Amino acid sequence: MIIREPSNSKDAKHYTTDRLREEFLISGLFTKDTVKRVYSHIDRIITMGFCPADKEISIHDDIDTMKNLGTTYFLERRELGMINIGGKGTVTVDGTEYELNPRDGLYIGMGAKDIVFGSDDSGNPAKFYALSAPAHRTYPNVHIDMTKAKQVLIGDRKYSNKRTIFQYIHPEVMQSCQLSMGLTKLEEGNVWNTMPCHTHERRMEVYMYCDLSEESAVFHYMGEPSETRHIVVRNEEAVISPSWSIHSGCGTQAYTFIWGMVGENQTFDDMDHVDMKTMR
Repeated sequence: MIIREPSNSKDAKHYTTDRLREEFLISGLFTKDTVKRVYSHIDRIITMGFCPADKEISIHDDIDTMKNLGTTYFLERRELGMINIGGKGTVTVDGTEYELNPRDGLYIGMGAKDIVFGSDDSGNPAKFYALSAPAHRTYPNVHIDMTKAKQVLIGDRKYSNKRTIFQYIHPEVMQSCQLSMGLTKLEEGNVWNTMPCHTHERRMEVYMYCDLSEESAVFHYMGEPSETRHIVVRNEEAVISPSWSIHSGCGTQAYTFIWGMVGENQTFDDMDHVDMKTMR
């Protein structure tokens, strides 16, 4: 498991491109038959990728993880949410099997011990993108397909940002301790997300970009509104966004991104909006 320490907003102003990528970018999430885990000290969120192809993968396959968490099993004091962006697969939680089609989500509550990931077709394996946060109580496991997610149409073609937000792990859909998670899909010909931008000091966020061709990229904007920076993000890469940072992207094509938040509340609209005139 890779450990990322928090970064100070004053220090981040002086980071080079390489340093920005080292601190905030997560690559290689979906290597076949392995587990990728990045533990951020920012609200102690863990970003993960599971891609079972020729064999099943257990949540405990990384032998060092329990030492880093100080617990006897992964979800002893945590909750977990995931969305499948690959082929059809299964997640078995303490003997109960959940079939996850592409874009299906799954929430697993604190206390689940035996979690195993599998794919129906090794040639088109599932890709389970997952986030885990500390939890204080157990809520039921919930399978959420896109039809069960709350859908919010937002943006305008005039501003190249027309998109649909699918809220999977959200108080109006189901209960969780602090994790909120969902998927935003831009309509064809639209390239901007979350612009005009915002911050939220009460919560941090992770974005994972997907549905990009090999020739395409997203310019992910971060930093304080008066000191913005950018990271060039490729397909199936994620960016950690501290609470002091904006988080917005402009792509060379339409794309999808999965967002996840943890922090003081789960109020989706609790944002500190940034006046475009003050952006630098």
